[in-house]
Amino acid sequence: MKSSCAGGILPRINPPTKTKGLDYVVASPEANGGHLRKAAKFDRKFDAGEKITDQLDLKKARRPGVEAKRVNVDFPAWMVQSIDRHARRFGITRQSLIKMWLAEKLEQR
Repeated sequence: MKSSCAGGILPRINPPTKTKGLDYVVASPEANGGHLRKAAKFDRKFDAGEKITDQLDLKKARRPGVEAKRVNVDFPAWMVQSIDRHARRFGITRQSLIKMWLAEKLEQR
């Protein structure tokens, strides 16, 4: 079924919604009745700082560009021991430390 709006005829879909802490989430059809015309009301609630999370399907929330991709890397034993020492000092996991260091290095470029 299609809904009309100021821009013409659009399929009935749930538009992405900007939220604090998340990039974009999709409003669930059950929460908003599946109608685009309720988007303006939803936007007004958000802009007014009202609670809107009960109208969102957070299980479908995604952060574009930060989807995880598994990569396997082999390190010499001495390097793993050094990484583990640093990780313990910071109180974080080996994986978190490696990600942090790589992010810092990539931001420098």
